[in-house]
Amino acid sequence: MTVIEGIPRRQPVRESAARTYARSLPVVPVRARGLTIEGADGRRYLDCLSGAGTLPLGHNHPVVLEAVRKVLDSGAPLHVLGVATPVEDAFVAELIRTLPPGLARHARVEFCGPAARDAVDAALRLVREAGGRPGILAFAGGHHGGAADSAGSAFGAGTVRLPYPQDYRCPFGVGGSEGAELAARWTESLLDDPLSGLPRPAGMIVEAVQGEGGVLPAPDAWLRRMRRITAERSLPLIADEIHTGVGRTGAFWAVQHSGVTPDVMVLSDAIGGSLPLSAVVFRDDLATARSGERAPGPRGNQLAMAAGAATLAYVRENRLPERAADLGARMLSRLRALADAFPCVGEVRGRGLMIGVELVRCEDAGGGDGRTPAGGGTGSLGDAASGDAAGAPGSTRSAPRPAAPELAAAVQRECLRRGLIVGLGGRHASVVRLLPALTITDEQASAVLDRLADAVQAAALRTPFEEAP
Repeated sequence: MTVIEGIPRRQPVRESAARTYARSLPVVPVRARGLTIEGADGRRYLDCLSGAGTLPLGHNHPVVLEAVRKVLDSGAPLHVLGVATPVEDAFVAELIRTLPPGLARHARVEFCGPAARDAVDAALRLVREAGGRPGILAFAGGHHGGAADSAGSAFGAGTVRLPYPQDYRCPFGVGGSEGAELAARWTESLLDDPLSGLPRPAGMIVEAVQGEGGVLPAPDAWLRRMRRITAERSLPLIADEIHTGVGRTGAFWAVQHSGVTPDVMVLSDAIGGSLPLSAVVFRDDLATARSGERAPGPRGNQLAMAAGAATLAYVRENRLPERAADLGARMLSRLRALADAFPCVGEVRGRGLMIGVELVRCEDAGGGDGRTPAGGGTGSLGDAASGDAAGAPGSTRSAPRPAAPELAAAVQRECLRRGLIVGLGGRHASVVRLLPALTITDEQASAVLDRLADAVQAAALRTPFEEAP
């Protein structure tokens, strides 16, 4: 056994059990370029996980490699604890150039530790210190870099979880604009009813598209409503752009779809161009609360800032958000044929190149046993869009079926057998997530969809259905 061949055997012995991706994706990458990864076994894979969204330009993009080489060859320090450098100055300038105009004109940037959770913690501390209150309004299903789900996180006591609008599993059972209206009224009632028991919070944090929560795009009108609710009550609005930023959803920042200008933005993952980097952008009138305070954690990674500046500029100059919007819409149209062909596909949803396919129990669903395509087809994806897919206008599908995490895991395994890497998330990890690089070609997108459709068919035929806990 070679050194490389022994890696999968040694990892579980030497490392902790906190290896979610390694357990579900037993690949040992040795080379990568663009959307393609080559494993130690010589197999090639199309990577639609993209480092959980940290690779907007895919693996080893030439502009990223050139930016990193320039820093290495210059002899500049690689880490400087927040001291001003030409590399940092260039990154901040490029970042501000991409921001929503209403925020860019009054923006301050704070670098944190390199992880997404560091940026979330910094944003929450910021609004708490500015308002002198501990409470935070968040939403069910929000992940926020893991901080929302971790013991000892900055969320802490006083955090109130509000209903997040969605169609397929609407918390009020109605979906659509009516469900979004009820969610907004719930928020207003909690804030304005003196008997609600909710002390005045410090601010609100929201994702325009929930990522780990199952790829749930918030309605634009609802997000504008949240902006009005917070503005009228002088509550800072924090936009979490960890998973959605840098063109992923078809706009440079996901809040731009709704025209919302937040008071604070939480940034990580993609802004480092594949290297660890996180930051908080906030209105300058909140800056007094940070005067002279020492930000925790290492925050001067020059390689990440160089890679990040090159990535931001490339995405902006090559109009990759527009490309993501166009290609993402076409991919969603083809994928929604899965919901018609397989009853075990509860809903296909997403925005831009942030796409989710929710798998559900379906052994007693109409149109067969749910394990073969309705109508006896092969499950191949046609080119026509389906107007009657689950969750789409005109849908005749009844109440949502129970989540099927075992089926989603089987689809992930079948994808891997076909040379396709996908992630899981959402309710009981029953949502297959596609996060391809923004540089994905039309040919690669077709290959991804064909392999996914084939994997769904194979997994549905082989997987016994068990209700999620």
